[in-house]
Amino acid sequence: MAEIIQKDGTWTFDGDALRLTPGRDKNVGLLRRTLGELLVPLRALAGVSLEQGKKAGRLRLRLRDGADPLLHATGGRLTEPNDPYQLLVESDRYGVAEYFVDEVRSALLLERVPAGPVTEYLLPGPSVPLSVAAGDGTASFDGECVRLEWNWKTEDAKAAAGARTLALRDITAVEWLPAVGLENGHLRLTVRDAPTQAPPKYDPNAVELWGFKKDPLMALVAAAVQARLPHPSAPAGLPAPSRPVPDGPQPEDAPGPAPAAEHDHDALLRRLRELGELHRSGVLTEEEFSMAKQAVLKRM
Repeated sequence: MAEIIQKDGTWTFDGDALRLTPGRDKNVGLLRRTLGELLVPLRALAGVSLEQGKKAGRLRLRLRDGADPLLHATGGRLTEPNDPYQLLVESDRYGVAEYFVDEVRSALLLERVPAGPVTEYLLPGPSVPLSVAAGDGTASFDGECVRLEWNWKTEDAKAAAGARTLALRDITAVEWLPAVGLENGHLRLTVRDAPTQAPPKYDPNAVELWGFKKDPLMALVAAAVQARLPHPSAPAGLPAPSRPVPDGPQPEDAPGPAPAAEHDHDALLRRLRELGELHRSGVLTEEEFSMAKQAVLKRM
């Protein structure tokens, strides 16, 4: 098992999944704190990286396209404090972070996890029921219906129609956009047979967002709805999207043992030597070294 503990949060990898727990530091975004702990299966990952700076760096997870309804609903627009797939790492823990990255990459290689898109969500999305008040309204979702209620800041024409309740079966798409510069953001629901070009300020199926603290929480509503809509890459009657073809045989199609098994074994031996050096130099504590060594020996 590999684990890294920081003020920003704790990431743990047991060989099958990553457990991402947000920290309690004041710089941890409201969305991450509200979303809570995430369990990311290994097969949902496309890669992991460490970006080092002088004082601090970042661990970043890259998920396979279509694996997470939150990423799909937000379109990669979550800022760093609110992105659950980034972890701020202090410079004196770079050694541990590098080991964490190596462990995840080795598992992706040994399990032959493809990096291409998926045709079903591999994460469940935020739990329901949930309710968020931000911008000009409140959006609530119980798993079957979305209810939009307005406040005193809502434009008069939109508020005059009263609260709206939209059945999930009537919703065909959901979109969340943050406020950027002078442009307001929104949570918008596309309703079957009721297309609209109205700005969110006047759209009765949209909540307008103005860039305040709670705006990112509307992304949780978007993700919860998205998780219960048909996956965008698996429309009825159409085949799943093709994955990039690497040089040589594709891992998914290669029968029997991987041809690079000997190389994998050599890589694990090298990893053991590297761990010993990290332990002797003081980068890894006795407990971290013991856990890391056991994880390598288990794979051998």
